[in-house]
Amino acid sequence: MPRADNNGIEIEYDTIGDPSDEPLLLVMGFTAQLIAWDDKLCQALADKGYFVIRYDNRDCGLSTHLDGVVLDIGELLNARMTGGQVPPVPYTLSDMAGDGIAVLDSLGIDRAHIVGASMGGMIVQTMAIEHSQRLRTVTSIMSMTGEPDYGQAAPEAMAALMRPPPEDRAEAIEASVEGSKIFSSPRYFDAAGARERAAASYDRAFYPEGAGRQMGAIVASGDRADGLRNVKLPFLVIHGRADTLIGLSGGERTAELVPGANLVVLNDMGHDLPEPLWPFVVDLIASHASHAIG
Repeated sequence: MPRADNNGIEIEYDTIGDPSDEPLLLVMGFTAQLIAWDDKLCQALADKGYFVIRYDNRDCGLSTHLDGVVLDIGELLNARMTGGQVPPVPYTLSDMAGDGIAVLDSLGIDRAHIVGASMGGMIVQTMAIEHSQRLRTVTSIMSMTGEPDYGQAAPEAMAALMRPPPEDRAEAIEASVEGSKIFSSPRYFDAAGARERAAASYDRAFYPEGAGRQMGAIVASGDRADGLRNVKLPFLVIHGRADTLIGLSGGERTAELVPGANLVVLNDMGHDLPEPLWPFVVDLIASHASHAIG
């Protein structure tokens, strides 16, 4: 696969579809690799007339791993909660947004539609604030603004997210499946599919060390409320009513802040993109992208 470079950080990416079609950049969430954007989902977007690009965030998948860079996440969280001095972090969401822009640069793309899920939604929000000239439309899925009063996680969901995975392959896969039961859309949970995805992720790049640094980027970056109020791009928010990891208020608040944003709430969706909802989600993204300005 090709790689982009952002000031020495190498970003692994791949593409699906015709390069002459309008580019659509997909940004995945916390510790999730580019393969979390399922091949069939990407092909469905390509079939709508988009050149689909997906990539591994830094500290994840086959992109650069910052091996051995230590971050005290407890100190960082305490500083945020008490209003104290935020300690230095290896990188922020702004740096991660720059990684996505570097992918566009590597492909010679001036402007693209962007879609982000979960932490990826936070990253595309940051792109909209800091790199608006490179974007055509924005879709933020199952995400939040960074304001602590919105999008709170259920305690069991946060506990599952932060639990270190076992090193053993079989145990790590089963732990991922158990976590998926908590996060996933209850109506559509598929244990066999979750196990297959977990195995593919483990075999491609098992790197739990990166989780703390990615969480550090989220916490250290604070909230995006003021920046989102000034976004002038066509903006779509998609959120599941059954999301236990980022509550519905996270999506509602995002749509409230961005002028002219559209909010779509899916009753049967949790913190995932289950295959039965793909046709609807693909149509939403494609319809939204068709309203691009310029």
